[in-house]
Amino acid sequence: MNTPSALPEFQRYQYAFTAHLRDPETQPRPDGVEARRMKVYTGLLYHNVEGFLLACFPVLRRVLGARRWAKLVRSFFATHRSRTPYFRQIPDEFIQYLQSEWDAPENYPPFTLALAHYEWIELVLSVSNRRAERTADPAGDLLDGVPLLNPVLANLRYDWPVQRIAPRRKVRPAETHLLVFRDAADRVQFVEINAFTARLVALLESGTLGGRAALETLAAESRHPDPALILRAGAALLEDLRARGAIFGTVA
Repeated sequence: MNTPSALPEFQRYQYAFTAHLRDPETQPRPDGVEARRMKVYTGLLYHNVEGFLLACFPVLRRVLGARRWAKLVRSFFATHRSRTPYFRQIPDEFIQYLQSEWDAPENYPPFTLALAHYEWIELVLSVSNRRAERTADPAGDLLDGVPLLNPVLANLRYDWPVQRIAPRRKVRPAETHLLVFRDAADRVQFVEINAFTARLVALLESGTLGGRAALETLAAESRHPDPALILRAGAALLEDLRARGAIFGTVA
């Protein structure tokens, strides 16, 4: 770490102190601090950060194993500059690090980021304070009305079957669509969907299309020979999404 030489001596000392706390293996311990005490400080800070990550990414930890997990957390702790003072948002910063800064070594699974994101999204939705901006008619006609999506919802696509990844289980790349939302009981639900459903939800996210118009768009995009079949199947799908809690009803 390059510390600006123009800084006052006490600030240069602070830079050196915190640099060693972040990365004790490569950053020298500043003069005047007993090694035993410094080791206590570095251990406390590292394990505090790791504890917040373990709570959010338990499957990733088990898949990577202790050594690769510790190396990844240490790299995050040493190099990432967080933009939030809140402990609860440490997993958010970890995802940003994996997406933008981490150069994955060859011995890490190619699905590491996808699996981490899949685990992280549950935390994001569980603490979300988003509310529907419009009033819903729970019994509204989903074809002729404008379906109102649950505001705490994520329509996700992965290149890996993330929901099936586990230690010692081999998985192959596969396009995977998941609909994730928080239900009326404040439980985060994960529903595996197909590309048709994912596209339908994406069309409804604008909040301007009626259910019938969205399904007609899908029929046109797919050039299906029987648009009426798309309409019937889509109507049943919309009702299923309402029953699950992914759709609140129609815009009142």
